[in-house]
Amino acid sequence: MQIQIRINEEGALRNQRFAFTDRFTLVTELLQNARRAGAFRIAVDHLAEEQVLRVHDDGHGIGDFQKLLSFHESGWDDGTVAQEHPFGIGFTKCLYAATRIVATSGQLRVDIDTAAALQRAAFEVETMAQAVAGTTIELHGVQIADLDKRMETLCEGFPVGVVFNGKPLQRRYADDHLALMFTPIGAVHVAGNRSGKATRDTLVFLQGFCVKRPSYFKADDVNIIHLDPRQFMARLPDRDTLIDADQQLKRVEAQVKQCWRTILEVAKTQLAPQQFVATYFDAMRQWGHVDVLNDMDTLPAEILQRITGYPIQSGYGEDYVAAVALVPSRHEIESGQVRLVSLGSPDSENAGHWMLARQKGWLIAQAYYLDKDHWIHPHVRYIESDKALIEPQSETSRTQLEGRWVWPLVILCESIRICVGDQEAIVVEDGVCCDDQILVPPGETSGEPVRQLSSFIDEHERYRESDMEADCDALAALIR
Repeated sequence: MQIQIRINEEGALRNQRFAFTDRFTLVTELLQNARRAGAFRIAVDHLAEEQVLRVHDDGHGIGDFQKLLSFHESGWDDGTVAQEHPFGIGFTKCLYAATRIVATSGQLRVDIDTAAALQRAAFEVETMAQAVAGTTIELHGVQIADLDKRMETLCEGFPVGVVFNGKPLQRRYADDHLALMFTPIGAVHVAGNRSGKATRDTLVFLQGFCVKRPSYFKADDVNIIHLDPRQFMARLPDRDTLIDADQQLKRVEAQVKQCWRTILEVAKTQLAPQQFVATYFDAMRQWGHVDVLNDMDTLPAEILQRITGYPIQSGYGEDYVAAVALVPSRHEIESGQVRLVSLGSPDSENAGHWMLARQKGWLIAQAYYLDKDHWIHPHVRYIESDKALIEPQSETSRTQLEGRWVWPLVILCESIRICVGDQEAIVVEDGVCCDDQILVPPGETSGEPVRQLSSFIDEHERYRESDMEADCDALAALIR
């Protein structure tokens, strides 16, 4: 006994109606056919109340009307087949979405009853006395809800001009509307290539239709990819997702990254160093090209901060630091005129380090944003690796603060000495937290040191502002 593959043609015809998952695929397939026919302009008219959809194009027309009713035979020339891999199933969507199809091209016209067609009925192709330019496909009994709301999005990357119900569509992401870089995977538009305002959001199009869309993106701030159809294929039948999408989208991301490399290398030769770094540092960080800075003396301002206020524990902003007004030069850093330190967020264990850095006027450097081989790294001191010695000088009294949230030992003194390694500072204006103690010199009367001791954020990530204010007031009163 032998077995072999057989096709139940009746079942295949009956079940094909369930293959398409998106009602708008009907429109995109008709647009795709018009584009492949060489159209320069496509007019789509949707008469919702009459349930009529009409698509007219100015392409070279239908060469063989039999191809309209031939499943899995594309009917396109060898060049189109090699370039785009058509499957010959797009028009069949019309058979299931409409009750009647009227197709006109050149001098030929056919009127198809779709129910009869699916029962294998034959239809006469008529010859008209007067030829019409291009092709018109008119579908009756079509229900496509909200098409007027979706047409702009459906055609946003389509390469051929489309007029819908008499109004030209914008096609804002079409390749003829963008500045493109031609790459091994296709044409790429990189958002922010001149402004430096890079984004990771990317719209990917194949043969004019979107196959990858971020869940949220800014319309004017998104990368655009038009893939080479010879290399990429979309999944049947709707063709709205790439085959092997996870792997193919990695190729896309790698290509955008490479495009940014090219942009940066060109801009580096055209702009002054300060302008180049200020414009493109964020893009370097986003796309992994910070090593472009390794041979430059100019530093990005974003990695440097000066301490402008009293360091406190805070999960809601850092108003005690600010961007540097003037980025120090490489000579100032390497000669020691400007000292750079690395510090984590203030807490009860590193408050002394922060207070020392503030007294000394050191700059906070976030050198981890730069490449590991950048010249700055040997000049950044990680002072938290040395324990801070914090001592009250000329103590006058000590007592316990009975606060709502914190209960530290409060030590009043004439001054506070802070030592970290070979660096020392004397503090007389501000309180300093040390473990579960608060050291208070004469200049401190505000009660703010309790905020250096605790963030006042509970186990549910809620900020206990009223407790913070009460404990600040309690410490101020205790000092008085």
